[in-house]
Amino acid sequence: MSDSIDQLNERLLRFARERDWEQFHSPKNLAMALAGEAGELLEHFQWLTEEESENLPENKKQAVAMELADILIYLVRLSQRLDIDLMDAAWQKISLNEKRYPVDKVKGDARRAEEYEE
Repeated sequence: MSDSIDQLNERLLRFARERDWEQFHSPKNLAMALAGEAGELLEHFQWLTEEESENLPENKKQAVAMELADILIYLVRLSQRLDIDLMDAAWQKISLNEKRYPVDKVKGDARRAEEYEE
């Protein structure tokens, strides 16, 4: 990944402004578009076995890459419209998850944090 989130954000903002699409990019609309794209991503994996999902044929992998790109684009635009630093939020969330899911308690166990005994 050669470009930064900031560079992507700048290009997406320029793309939207040149087309006068900022008016359509409210947080509500961007969140709805993001959910729709996530659904399109899921369709590529629906009915596949675990093994098939890990070994996609090249054409399917390319289609999945385009759905992931759509998701990233809407996510970056949404974070821009809400003035949220995505990288900072991600680092904060990882730190929180490290505390919520200590290795000695959760290794090899996929339950949610609230399902663990205190």
